[in-house]
Amino acid sequence: MKPLDGLVVLDLSRVLAGPYATMYLADMGAKVIKVERPGKGDDTRGYGPPFVEGESCYFMSINRGKQSICIDMKKPEGLALVKELAQKADIVVENFRPGSADRLGLGYKDLSADNPGLIYASVSGFGHQGLEEYSKRPGYDLLAQGLSGFQAITGDPDGPPYRAGVAIGDLVAGIYTVLGILAALVVKQKTGKGQHVDVSLLDGLLSLLSYQAGIALNGKGDGPSRMGNAHPTICPYSTYQAKDGFVNIAAGNDSLFASLAEALGKPELATDPRFSTNSERVQNRDALDHVLSSLVSEKTVDECSAMMDENAIPGGPIREVADALAHPQAAARNMIVELAHQVAGPIKVTGFPIGLSETPSGPEIAPPALGADTEDVLRNELDLSPSAIAALKDSKVVA
Repeated sequence: MKPLDGLVVLDLSRVLAGPYATMYLADMGAKVIKVERPGKGDDTRGYGPPFVEGESCYFMSINRGKQSICIDMKKPEGLALVKELAQKADIVVENFRPGSADRLGLGYKDLSADNPGLIYASVSGFGHQGLEEYSKRPGYDLLAQGLSGFQAITGDPDGPPYRAGVAIGDLVAGIYTVLGILAALVVKQKTGKGQHVDVSLLDGLLSLLSYQAGIALNGKGDGPSRMGNAHPTICPYSTYQAKDGFVNIAAGNDSLFASLAEALGKPELATDPRFSTNSERVQNRDALDHVLSSLVSEKTVDECSAMMDENAIPGGPIREVADALAHPQAAARNMIVELAHQVAGPIKVTGFPIGLSETPSGPEIAPPALGADTEDVLRNELDLSPSAIAALKDSKVVA
């Protein structure tokens, strides 16, 4: 048993935020029917290289566990099929630009009229409510990172702003979409009614500002700025260069700093008036970083890591992505899963990041090849006959 067994999700989304959300719904047991364009499919099927036997690594990373059905929604017959699927679904996820789904008759108002229990989730750059000039804008992660302030606090103090190394605006919007859907399911259990879940990339990134937002909203003086890997209110909490690489040190309280000072052979640092409390260390950050940088530079990464491990000081090396994915802890937590893809062969994907003791969830089915499930979905979900399906294929309504 999985938490969402028996639920049907109609996935009208593409690229990243929506597919990332529906991937986790599939991991939790929902049947996810992904509608794609005939011939081309989701844009991310073309993102690459790298490709494996012609299949995009990008696409395969976020579309496991789904069924792919190709429908041409520009044709009235195709649009009618999608509407019929929506009437049988428990959940619809879409990331059209606000207003586009309504013009197609696929908006929440239209679909919920005949399916009042429908949970309808919309993911967009700036939301369906709010300033009209923003809601109509295309929702790209890079734009959202810039407009949210997220980029302004990422990077070196004297360098340009940087976006995060992954499309974090899209990804957190996908996670919040799942959160909203699960909340709506709880309400539906109580009332029998569905609702519209409205998630935007901008809102998600604003929420992630957390303590940086608190500083900007309630602090005095200048707001947050780029600090490289340093932390605005904790010190030392940063990255330092060793002989052969870099290490992170996160001495998040006075006791940990005293342990760090002792381990480095400089116990007097913990009683130095400039460094005796976290508040003092933050105010004298440059002086402390100068001392720590000198001490760390005399050691190798392994020596620094062993020193911190032996003294229970939070810290460690900075791994390359491949090394992080290959680490035994990732395997021990089932965060790397091998699946059998019908075209690419054996592939590996990241796992489901939430442990559920009674209803364990995770990936079991590889991402679909384009249109691999068209006939099965039309037959099993819409009860269409083989001749009706053949006619739709002949007229290029489906593929």
